[in-house]
This record gives sequence, structure tokens and C-alpha cells, in this order.
Amino acid sequence: MKKLGLATALLLAMTGAQAYQFEVQGQSEFIDNTVNDKNFTGAVQGTYYFKNVDSSKGPLAEAAFLNQASNVAVAYNYGEYDVDADREDLVSHTIGAKAEAYVPTKYVPVYASASYSNTIIDNKNNRADDHGDRYAVELGAVIAPNFLVAVGYTSVANQTSYDAFNQFNNGVAKAALESDTIDQDQDAITARTKYVGAIDGTNMSIGFDAGLVYGEETAYNLGTTLYLNNKLSVGVSYLESDLADIDSAIGANVNYFITPAVAVGASFVDANATESNRDTQTVGLNAKFRF
Repeated sequence: MKKLGLATALLLAMTGAQAYQFEVQGQSEFIDNTVNDKNFTGAVQGTYYFKNVDSSKGPLAEAAFLNQASNVAVAYNYGEYDVDADREDLVSHTIGAKAEAYVPTKYVPVYASASYSNTIIDNKNNRADDHGDRYAVELGAVIAPNFLVAVGYTSVANQTSYDAFNQFNNGVAKAALESDTIDQDQDAITARTKYVGAIDGTNMSIGFDAGLVYGEETAYNLGTTLYLNNKLSVGVSYLESDLADIDSAIGANVNYFITPAVAVGASFVDANATESNRDTQTVGLNAKFRF
């Protein structure tokens, strides 16, 4: 009977869940640049929402945002890089923890987040290992329905320090660009906006996001996602940095919910190196499960 009950619960989660409280995601990226095409990353992320998330309000991919769902999350990213046999051969581990909260007020919902990430670099070729911590906080508000504006502060104690959640959600190439933009300036200011809304007269929705990182250099990013229906979405993004060697990255992604609880997706990022031979392309595959 216990086995039957477990199988029934799993079947319901796989086929028709309209509310969920846990989300588990996994992804892997394959990295191709002009000096090596054998690098890859793997990542997992788990999120717990303090209240059930209603996934019937709009695009399934944005259910947590549309519900203003407070949560805590953990992430782990693994990467193997063999960019140059003489100089760079390493294994990277990044772990992170994050909390997000939406607090209703008499004026607008207030948003706050705090995160911590730690990166450990296991260098080969007789080079010293490295590691670094980073802390980040954000404060903002939902100033209009489904329209978030937030500003933040990031402290990077070591150049070798990546944001585990940025790396998971936006890919290793963009996370590396963001880290290089902050550079040895250990304090950075961030700002971002996000909006998701229905397209009148259709069953489609549109999403926009924009962000700024101001550290040793400055980086800007823009993105838009078209939700063709509540299950299927396609998106494009652009990041530009003041860095001299790699100054921009263009991305595209597609995501599809097989059921309200199970989704798969793919992504592509092309990072342009203007003053070096390190043009980089990444191809990613991801999946998520909600229950």
C-alpha cells in the first residue's frame, strides 16, 4: 500500500500539479572556444517556497514571480576547464545559498534578497589553488503588477568568486563576465528590473528584464522572453561590458513544460572577444521538477 501511495503521488505530480512548494533543477553546459572544445559544467539547484505556489496564474516558468513567492534556495555548480594546456587546467566548484522575500505593505509589496556564494578552484599544472567568497543583498519593490525594481550591493572578497545563482540561471560565460567586470574592486553596485505581462487578445505573454553591474568596470544586460503559451517560451538576451578583451555576449533559450511539474530547456550563449582569441560559445541543457 505504501508503494502504491508513493507511485500515485508521483504520478499526480508528473501530470497535473497546479501548485507546488519545492523545485529541483539541473543543467549542464558544453563550452567551445578557439583554444579548446572539451570544457563542461554541471549544476543543480533546489528551492523551497514558504507557501504553495499557484501555477495557474500565467506562464508556468514565471509562477513563483507572479505569486511573489518568498523562498530559500541552494545551488552547486561544477566545471572542468582545460583552456590552455600550458596555463589553465582546473576544476571549479561553486556553492551558494539565497533567500528572497516579498513583504506586503499598504503601498507596494517590498522585495528583499540576500545570498552567499563560495568558489573553490582546484588548479592543475602545479599552480596554487584558489577560492573566494561573495555576499550580495538587494532591496526593491513591486511598483506595478508584476513589475519589480531592485538595487543591490555585492562584496567580492576575491577575484575568483562567482555568483552560484547567476551561473546557474544565466550560464557560465555571463557569470564569468560579471565577475571580471567587478574585478579587483571588491564592492559593486547592482540594479535590475523585471516585468511579465499578458499580451491582450492572445494567450501569449511577454517578459522583460534589464540589469546593471557597476564595479571596476560596468556591465549592462537586457533580455526579453516571449511566452507563446503557458508552457512554451523563447527568449533572447544581450550583455555588454567595458572589459577590453571580452566585451559582449548574446544568448538565446527555449523552455517547454511537458506537464505543469516537469520542464526541459536549452540555451546558447556567444561571448565575443575583441582583443584576444577567446571567443566562446556555450550550449546548455536543463530540466526542472516541481512538487
